[in-house]
Amino acid sequence: MKNFIPDYHHIVQAANNIEAERLPLYEHNISDKIMEKILNVQFSELIHGDQNEIDEYFKYYCHFFQKMGYDTVSFECCIGEVMPGSGCLGGNKEPVIRDRTDFEQYPWDEIEKRYFERYTPYFKSLAKNMPKGMKAIGGVGNGIFECVQEIVSFMQLCYISVDDRQLYSDLFQKAFEVSYRIWKRFLDEFGDLYCVVRFGDDLGYKVSTLLPVQDIREEIIPRYQKLVALIHAYHKPFLLHSCGCIFDLMDDLINVVKIDAKHSNEDAIAPFSYWVEKYGDKIGNFGGIDTDAVCRLSRQEMREYIAEVIQKCSGHGGFAFSSGNSIPDYVPVEGYLNMIEIVRELRGDFKI
Repeated sequence: MKNFIPDYHHIVQAANNIEAERLPLYEHNISDKIMEKILNVQFSELIHGDQNEIDEYFKYYCHFFQKMGYDTVSFECCIGEVMPGSGCLGGNKEPVIRDRTDFEQYPWDEIEKRYFERYTPYFKSLAKNMPKGMKAIGGVGNGIFECVQEIVSFMQLCYISVDDRQLYSDLFQKAFEVSYRIWKRFLDEFGDLYCVVRFGDDLGYKVSTLLPVQDIREEIIPRYQKLVALIHAYHKPFLLHSCGCIFDLMDDLINVVKIDAKHSNEDAIAPFSYWVEKYGDKIGNFGGIDTDAVCRLSRQEMREYIAEVIQKCSGHGGFAFSSGNSIPDYVPVEGYLNMIEIVRELRGDFKI
């Protein structure tokens, strides 16, 4: 087995649509519970403790990525979690904004302060524990669509789109303004820690975009463009994580927003190789194996699957291998380890 030496430049190459010298591994998120089982140590609750405990958390967290053969540590802190009254996006909470009065009374100006009060200790500890040769990938989680949904809910947003078009637009504008301020401060204070930055904003589902394409073009794309221009001003490549069938938006994302790379794929929509064949000459592509396949395939079946993906994607620009979405709690540890070991074997780290 070769002595693995991490080098974040491989991920930067992939994000800049250059075929990396060594195929980099990437993951959007990995459950702490999965990490605990593999490392055989319980550390996930330490992040809620004092600074010494937070430092201990990131010691294990960063070590995990290095041990598994990654060149970067994936870490983001989501805006939605600090927005007053949030929880509509994934928690089925009641919206705190239903009309113009709610919008005007909402404490928008508090969000930036809440974000950095909560997360600055995390970013500082991440920097303190970053292994040699590695940098972080991630940053400010949640795009503006997800931020709006956190306090309005998707259903209420659809009602507002019909009942009050000005409020509909104002919600996206205000979420953008908050996001822009947070991103600017984040890049000023922690930009050196990150080699590639991203946010996640799921714009689609299996057969279509969640909002009408024209609404996304009018309300979201121009605001993405300004956020990505800010990121590029700090000389960082931008990776968009967006689930769903968003083929109708890809030209806008590539040519108007100017994303550098895109992550997320699901075989029920299109195999990863389709994304690479269609967009590999324009942007880097991160992904590879459907998360469902990580859960259910045998090792031999997974090896055949992964070998085919790598073969089809080689020579088509920047490429980083990962699950199509993330590694949540329900993914079997054996399946995750099979994926990692197979990719590392195929790229030449070791023989199994």
